[in-house]
This record gives sequence, structure tokens and C-alpha cells, in this order.
Amino acid sequence: MVSFLHSLEEGNTGVLYEIEKEALASFVPIIRRETQSLLRLLMAMKRPARILEVGCAVGFSAILMAEADPVRCEIVTIENYEKRIPIARENFRRAGRADQICLLCGDAAELLPSLEGSFDFIFLDAAKGQYLSFLPELLRLLGAGGTFVSDNVLQEGDILESRFAVTRRNRTIHKRMREYLYQLTHDPRLVTSVLAVGDGVTISERKQQAE
Repeated sequence: MVSFLHSLEEGNTGVLYEIEKEALASFVPIIRRETQSLLRLLMAMKRPARILEVGCAVGFSAILMAEADPVRCEIVTIENYEKRIPIARENFRRAGRADQICLLCGDAAELLPSLEGSFDFIFLDAAKGQYLSFLPELLRLLGAGGTFVSDNVLQEGDILESRFAVTRRNRTIHKRMREYLYQLTHDPRLVTSVLAVGDGVTISERKQQAE
């Protein structure tokens, strides 16, 4: 099924294709092709003016969103892994997006409280065990009517298993992700859908007025 869906896609071209190819060759995790298609659709639908991304890696998804957004948006992206930061900066330059994408270096837990204003669109693709701790600040920064997307929430299917069926080293992440999904789907300020796209994606819309 996934192979058939991939056959329908046009795929990336130009610099974005080169960055994707380089990332895969270097075993750098980037968003799956199904998630790429979903982000393109959401950019076209929502036309966000201000985007926050947590988990930049080499800059692939930030560039994809910048290219797919019909309006010239401002993107703030956060990355904590020092070795990837210069690669991301160079990729932004190659794509002609260096003046559009602001890369903040450091731990998102420390950087998020310092951010001001609201964002129209937030994309979370960072350390899965930290999703739950990031959530309060991300919701603070999500504007009314804003869209919040988080990636890789199904943990290759482990999320369906009992915590005792998961390897011991993954049990804490498993527990935190389950709680994260519960909080997202039960928060009265949000309308949330959990989709089996890629390795699982949540899409939340913040209501114009909190209940």
C-alpha cells in the first residue's frame, strides 16, 4: 500500500531532493514521504505566516514547509545536536531560505519559554520522550485557530502494546507517548486527530475560543 501511494507522488526536485538524498545516505532521520505529502497539503490549506519547528536535524522539513507555503512565512526551528547545526545552516543557504528560517541552537526545553508571540503552525519532530514535557509551552505558543502537528507518535507500532511487551529501555518513552496522546486528544482547547501516516502523526487545531 505504501509503495503504491509513493508511486502517485511527484517527489522532491532541486535542492530539496539533494538534501533528502544526502540525509538518507548519512542515516540522518528525516520525515517520511507520506508525512512530506501531508505537510505540503497543510501548508496549502492553512497558509501559515509564522511557523515553529522543534527538531530541525539538517533542515529538510523546514525547507519543505517554506517551499510549500503559498505565503512567504517566517520559520523558527530548534536543534540541539551540534553536529547537524552547521549542515542545516548550509542547507538553508543552498535553498535560498537563510533569511526566512531562523535556527535556534540548544535544548528546546530551555529555549521554548523564551519565545514570544504566537505561531500559526507548529511542527514537533524531536526526541519522543520529551514530547510530553514540551507540550505546555507549545500550547502556550499556538495561536487561536493554529495547527499543531507531531510526528512519529506510534513508535513503529509499539504504542499499541502493553508496556511489559516493550523492551525495558523503551518503556519510559512508551509511557510518556501514551500520556502525550491522551492529553492531546482530551484537551478541551484542541480538536485532535491521530493518523496512521508514516510512523503516526497527530494533527491538532486550537479552537478560536477555549472551552
